[in-house]
Amino acid sequence: MPLVAGVDSSTQSCKVVIHDLETGALVRSGRAKHPEGTEVDPAEWWSALIEAITDAGGLDGVAAISVAAQQHGMVVLDVEGRVIRPALLWNDTRSAPAAAALIRELGAETLAARTGSVPVASFTLAKLRWLHDAEPANAARIAAIALPHDWLTWRLRGYGPVGESPLGPVLAALTTDRSDASGTSYWNPSSGDYDRGILDAALGNSGLGHSVVLPIVIAPGARAGTVGALPEFPKITPGIVIGAGAGDNAGAALGLGAAAGDVVVSIGTSGTVFAVTDAPSRDSTGTVAGFADATGNFLPLVATLNAARILDAIAGLLGVTHTELGELALQADPGSGGLVLQPYFEGERTPNLPDATATLFGMTLANTTRPTLARAAIEGMLCALAVGLDAVTAGGVEARRVLLIGGAAQNPAVQHSAADVFAVRVDVPQPGEYVAVGAARQAGWALTGELPAWSTATAASFEPRAVAVITRQYAARQGASA
Repeated sequence: MPLVAGVDSSTQSCKVVIHDLETGALVRSGRAKHPEGTEVDPAEWWSALIEAITDAGGLDGVAAISVAAQQHGMVVLDVEGRVIRPALLWNDTRSAPAAAALIRELGAETLAARTGSVPVASFTLAKLRWLHDAEPANAARIAAIALPHDWLTWRLRGYGPVGESPLGPVLAALTTDRSDASGTSYWNPSSGDYDRGILDAALGNSGLGHSVVLPIVIAPGARAGTVGALPEFPKITPGIVIGAGAGDNAGAALGLGAAAGDVVVSIGTSGTVFAVTDAPSRDSTGTVAGFADATGNFLPLVATLNAARILDAIAGLLGVTHTELGELALQADPGSGGLVLQPYFEGERTPNLPDATATLFGMTLANTTRPTLARAAIEGMLCALAVGLDAVTAGGVEARRVLLIGGAAQNPAVQHSAADVFAVRVDVPQPGEYVAVGAARQAGWALTGELPAWSTATAASFEPRAVAVITRQYAARQGASA
């Protein structure tokens, strides 16, 4: 059987996995770093994709490829297909006042009804309003708006800036999928249409929102095109099928094979809590984003800005590795002796507190120890995600188990604490690049017309212990320092 490739162009790096289409077995993989920061020149993503594919041994034997990537990132192009300014990433909070202004002008109920979500600083719509207000000359140059996976797919097909790509700047050739389009806050997951009136409001009612090129939203399992004759890949035979692509969370759900009753808790740079449902969700409070998934269903989602970097910060403070941080944490009792970390190190998206800071509560001479601080960091991170789980289930989602994924999910202390915090069974899948795996499954779908049925192995499973003191004392402090 042929091979299929999946790409995860995430905040921190680009990962490429190559799988056997029939068995789902991983054949080879590669990766490359992305620059740090909350705004990035998309050319860096393209260079990293080339490096990651090379690191994976190229695309020999690969019949199809698909790209999943970080959601919301604003890529604005001029008429020559050039990137006008560095892309603002999801974790760039400078557009928080712009999001608030849009909510005042249009109303949270209206936005939720028309786009499935209420914009926060992360969303593309808010970033476009920021661009209009802060850089009006750049906003006036916009000829097309894309997201990271849209732009990378376009480049793979051979399109790009004048003089830098075989097929040139054919903006009308841009494509996306419903999962990523749903994260812009100017696309309606229920109708499947762009809401250009809302987009125009973001761009100052200039009329630009009605005229700019937006990527064509293609169906799940459809083909975006084929790999072009690329100077960067002289050894790649053009014609490899390219799938629709996806936002990273939808890619992870697809890679895990998440089904009804599964709630995915992903602990990466950001934290996300999401579930696959057959009906759209609309939350006018803005807590739950009513996204679409990569199969034709929906993906109600809660995101936190702070996740694994909480552990980075406390491990650095204590001068230990992540493994040692977990070992320290397991020396302390659940509840950390009353020590509570409210972990808003980078502001926060859920709750929407972009200017908040982290605070440590309840310090005494008895509980101010290295083990309790380590445990408070892990519990604070998980309690913030448990708030998201409660919000998702309050919207009607049934949670029978949590699928705990992401780099931090491999830490035994995180796994055990998750069973203390979440009120349902916690399953930890075998470590894997599930966003990229989802993209690879999607590539197989585009190639054959059928979604490959690959299995996901479970590495560990924990019955819920629900140590009430942890969530109770966190709730008592929530928002106290905001």
